[in-house]
Amino acid sequence: MLTNELRKKYLEFFKKKNHKVFLSDSLVPDDPSVLFTSAGMNQFKPYFLGEKRDVTRAASCQKCLRTGDIEEVGRTAYHHTFFEMLGNFSFGDYFKKEAIEFAWEFIIKELNIKKEVLWVSVYNDDEEAYGIWKNHIQIDENRIVRLPEDKNFWPASAPSKGPDGPCGPCSEIFFDNGKDKGCRKDNCSPACDCGRFVEF
Repeated sequence: MLTNELRKKYLEFFKKKNHKVFLSDSLVPDDPSVLFTSAGMNQFKPYFLGEKRDVTRAASCQKCLRTGDIEEVGRTAYHHTFFEMLGNFSFGDYFKKEAIEFAWEFIIKELNIKKEVLWVSVYNDDEEAYGIWKNHIQIDENRIVRLPEDKNFWPASAPSKGPDGPCGPCSEIFFDNGKDKGCRKDNCSPACDCGRFVEF
C-alpha cells in the first residue's frame, strides 16, 4: 500500500466516524512552547484546554519534526526526524474504549492486518485500558504488555518530570515481525528494544 493510499484510507475512515478532517498544521507552529510541530495533537491544544468548543471529533495527517530523536536516527530502522502522524482526537466526546475500538477496527478491517501478529502495550497501572484490550477486544493477555512512563505516557516521563499541559497514559499497538527479526528469545515482547516489534 502506498503512503497516499494509507493517508486517504485513514482520513476517510474517521470522517465516516463523524470526525472533522483538518489539514496539517505548519511545521513551525504559532506556539511559543515548541520550536517545531512534534505531534498531531499540537494544533488541537485550544480544544484540549477548552478554549475552543466548535468541534468534538477531529482527525488529521500532521507533518512532524522531532529533534529529540536525532540520536536514534540511523541506529534503528524506525526512528526519523521528519514524519507524518495520523491521528484521531476527541474533545470530551469519547474516551479509551471508543479510541481502542476505532484503532482496532481500522487495522483489522480496513488494513486487513491479522490480529495474530499484533501486540499492545498499556501504561503500568492503567487497569482501564488493560481491561478494554483483554475483555472487550479480547486480545490474549500474553500479548498485552505493561510499560513504564518513559514508554507509555505522553509526554514521556511526565509523571516524574512534571506534566506540561494535557497529558496522560498511552496505549500502543505493535506489529510483530517474527522471531527471525531481532532477538529470538521466547519471552521477547514490545518491552524489548530488539527491533522485532514495530509500534505503529
